[in-house]
Amino acid sequence: MTEENLSKTADLTNFVDLSNLTSMDTLLENETQSDFAEGSIIAGAIVEKRNDGALVDIGYKAEGFVHSSEFRNWEDAKVGDKIDVYLEEIENENSMPALSLAKAYAIKAWEKVTKENAEGSIVKGIMKHRVKGGIIVDVDGVEAFLPGSQIDIGPVRNMDDYIGKEYEVKVLKINEDRHNIVVSRRELLEESLRDKRSSLLKDMTVGQIRAGVVKNITDFGVFIDLGGVDGLLHITDMSWGRISHPSEMMEVGQEVEVIILDIDYDKERVSLGYKQKTANPWEAVETKYPVGSIVKGRIVNIMPYGAFMEIEDGVEGLIHVSEMSWTKRITKAGEVVSVGEQVEAVVLDINRENKKISLGLRQKERNPWEVLAEKYPIGSKIKGKVRNMTSYGAFVEIENDIDGMIHVSDMSWTRKINNPTEVLKPGAEVEAVILDINPEQQRISLGLKQAEADPWGKINELYKVGDLVTGKVSKITAFGAFVELSNKIDGLIHISQISKDHVERVKDMLNVGDDVEARVIKVDTEERRIGLSIKAAKEDFTEADLKVAEEEYSAALKPGDEMVDMGEVFNDLENLELKK
Repeated sequence: MTEENLSKTADLTNFVDLSNLTSMDTLLENETQSDFAEGSIIAGAIVEKRNDGALVDIGYKAEGFVHSSEFRNWEDAKVGDKIDVYLEEIENENSMPALSLAKAYAIKAWEKVTKENAEGSIVKGIMKHRVKGGIIVDVDGVEAFLPGSQIDIGPVRNMDDYIGKEYEVKVLKINEDRHNIVVSRRELLEESLRDKRSSLLKDMTVGQIRAGVVKNITDFGVFIDLGGVDGLLHITDMSWGRISHPSEMMEVGQEVEVIILDIDYDKERVSLGYKQKTANPWEAVETKYPVGSIVKGRIVNIMPYGAFMEIEDGVEGLIHVSEMSWTKRITKAGEVVSVGEQVEAVVLDINRENKKISLGLRQKERNPWEVLAEKYPIGSKIKGKVRNMTSYGAFVEIENDIDGMIHVSDMSWTRKINNPTEVLKPGAEVEAVILDINPEQQRISLGLKQAEADPWGKINELYKVGDLVTGKVSKITAFGAFVELSNKIDGLIHISQISKDHVERVKDMLNVGDDVEARVIKVDTEERRIGLSIKAAKEDFTEADLKVAEEEYSAALKPGDEMVDMGEVFNDLENLELKK
């Protein structure tokens, strides 16, 4: 350069202040940066494909790099492909724009999904993987959350069974701020089921037979899936017979045919029947099992008052304890029969309306009381052994465990018997007379005294006033002593007739077992009393003395007085005095 030219340049430099001018590179850089905003999606093109990724030109001074993992189909990507990327940074530490293809996909997918689908929309999604509490679902590139409770109608035992499968789901909630979507598959299933249930219920009618599958078994019945509607088959409608639990007849998964008993359209409830497919056995029970016929069956239940016998499925009869034996007193049905035992019984009565049949075991044999009534007419004599005794009588075995009772009033013609032990003892053989037989009430009355002639029938021939008699003292009372005479007749020696002298106590003068001689001073056929007197037994005793003695005796014992009863009272009093 010539000096002249250098001089001109120096002058120009002095005229323009170059320190205030921005470099061209800086101007170009500022202009380029103004077209790019971090956090935005920018169009680009693949300019180079490498093993681990691709260089993408976005119109910046430098290309950006996108890793191969961010491409949905890396193998199909090629140079020249137009792609949209997300600008994370204008320049990173390598002075290159930081780009993300995955974030661009996600943002565009979010905008597309949320723009096209509002809350309540139905979309398709692929179950990607499990997370805590549910499953992540891919909905057109957007990850949505499917809670575990919303996967299916019933409980889900294994979520892995759903992974990789595509299902329709319903959008429940979209959170724009958190970019979060919650979906449900259960709601779609329930809506579909409701529509199906409603349609199915409209097709159902009472009395219709439907096929179904046992879904669940409880103590009170079975739930059956009728193809979208669950019906309840109650245990009482499963069988005409007796069952204790529904599992005895059905199992889960079993296919069954049931009959519609009732439909509640408002509550969508269906009542089902199984036994109703066959005729009610009680309808023909009176024809099949007439009164008096013999039936065979199995004992299915035992109660204290009787046993239930199953004659056929759904038909049971009761054998009451009173109908189990003619002669034995049965207190518990279990003493005669046991559950599961096969028995024969006679039909006694049928009440079809109340579904009750009365049965009897003993009726298979003829009533032994009727047999005895024919064998032993009233007045017949029998021989038997005293089996047991009560305060009012003794029971004598006649035959076949049948007892007859001898009341104390029928034990003696001549004595007042207060307790049967005065005459009889258990195990003793006795002869008695049949007084009465009542087969219906199962009672036989026996008489001990009737087996002998009544001595009082000829008492006037046996004893007359003034006769001297001998006997043995059988009982001592406060008012006198009883003396056993011949013919088992007792006479009473009143205390006033023991001696001419005053007697304070009978026991001071007489003892049980003493032999005495006395004179008959009174014979009372109505009261069946014979009055005796020891003091009148003297030879010098005159007719006048005899009359006086009789008056004393009669005055002491008024007609109708119970001498023996009173004597027992006085005896008890004397015994108490002696104990003191």
